[in-house]
Amino acid sequence: MKNLNRRHWLKTSLFGLAGLSAIPEVLAHSNTSLDSKVLKSTGSLREIPLPFNADVPMKARLLANENPFGPSEKALKAIASSISEGNRYGHADAHYLIQMIAEKEGVSPEHIMLGPGSTDLLEKTAIALCRHGGNVISADPSYLSLVNTAQAVGASWKAIPLTEDHSHDLNAILKSIDKETKLIYVCNPNNPMGSITDFENVKSFCKNASQQTPVFVDEAYLDFLENAEEKSAVNLVAEGYDVIVARTFSKIHGMAGLRIGYIVATPERIKSVTDMVRSTMGLSITSLKGAIASFKDESFIAECRQLNRESRDFTSQSIKSLGYQEIPSHTSFMIFPIRSEAKPFARSMIDQGVGIRMYAIDNKPWCRVSMGTMQEMNYFVEALKVSEA
Repeated sequence: MKNLNRRHWLKTSLFGLAGLSAIPEVLAHSNTSLDSKVLKSTGSLREIPLPFNADVPMKARLLANENPFGPSEKALKAIASSISEGNRYGHADAHYLIQMIAEKEGVSPEHIMLGPGSTDLLEKTAIALCRHGGNVISADPSYLSLVNTAQAVGASWKAIPLTEDHSHDLNAILKSIDKETKLIYVCNPNNPMGSITDFENVKSFCKNASQQTPVFVDEAYLDFLENAEEKSAVNLVAEGYDVIVARTFSKIHGMAGLRIGYIVATPERIKSVTDMVRSTMGLSITSLKGAIASFKDESFIAECRQLNRESRDFTSQSIKSLGYQEIPSHTSFMIFPIRSEAKPFARSMIDQGVGIRMYAIDNKPWCRVSMGTMQEMNYFVEALKVSEA
């Protein structure tokens, strides 16, 4: 009975834990201030809540790393045609999608777990592995959903500073592993920095570190790179290493609002999560049908990769001409330090109809801008000229 009650608590509390990581996103669209006590992470990165102006229409929504070009036409047609099946569960479609993913990734279906976005799977993994305490290790700055959830269920966080070129300090992470380490998190390409860590080094690191503790490699932005399949750590899973690789349909597939993603891990590791939380029950039939169609639409993915690169190159050149120096990005966003105070800068951008994200890194203000259409990026550059004039 005690184990049953614990399992019930973990499942029902997923909603609260998921909301924990979403707080900064919610605050970006509200007048609420962020209480630093809400989130337990204490590294160098802090999100700055933005003001909200309901009287100004947003001309350029560049605050959430969304794909402005998606979903694909094929996905839209699949979603529309599936609405009439909304009275049915999508178990058969989930099974079909898992089969497709397994074939692409070179593993069996037992190596795959679906979820409503990769963040959901990060958090579920943190719950399953960290519910008895211990510690997690990750780079700092990096994406904090897994870290925040791990801390919420009782684990501590070892934050390892990035190197001077903003890559993961893999040697320092390896040396930080101890008998209490429950999980290592590697976000590559890294969010919010946009930087990458050499992929062969990551694979070598995973082989060594996973002998001691599971390694979670978040590849949400990998598809924005050319020849992405060569850079993934997923082949390590097929070789039997205790590595968990996350992918999402939220980014290059343009399905952020439809909520679907997956992880690839050993069957034993997948079972350690699914023994505590359910997988496909959180997915709608419309999302599954859309993901299946988008998964097959390779031309759309290639087009989005090219359009993102064009917007990114234009934005990089433009902000450099204004005297800024961004961290070279390999993703669908870029981040750079600003010269003025954060809140007046953000207010000016929002009053001009341009949505961005603001962070304090080592107590200095940084702007992260997602890549939009070329028109949106022109809006951003013009607003930037006014905001930092």
